[in-house]
Amino acid sequence: MTEKTQKPELETANTKTTQEKKQKPQNTAENIVFIGGKPFMNYVTGIVMQFTTKGATEVAIKSRGKFISKAVDVAEVVRKRFLENQNITVKEINIDSEEFENEEGRKVNVSTMEIILTK
Repeated sequence: MTEKTQKPELETANTKTTQEKKQKPQNTAENIVFIGGKPFMNYVTGIVMQFTTKGATEVAIKSRGKFISKAVDVAEVVRKRFLENQNITVKEINIDSEEFENEEGRKVNVSTMEIILTK
């Protein structure tokens, strides 16, 4: 690596450390779980691990399209079955839609949802 490549990385690391001291970010990349086609319990286990072993106070569950119902189910199973004694609550639910071009070149809207669970 050249010095030019290393120098911005060091600045970013220093900036991040300074920001972490000032304020803890609410939704870091490691506290986001994207729901897709994997088995249901993989997502439940991932969220439970975030709260228990990583000590997260907030986890965001994000989904799109046909996986929205799976995201709701995952959130409820985490809250009511696996972490019922830890007082996990739904802090916020955000819904939106995204526009993109499909394979045929047509613009298509897809629904999105984010469920934020907190301790």
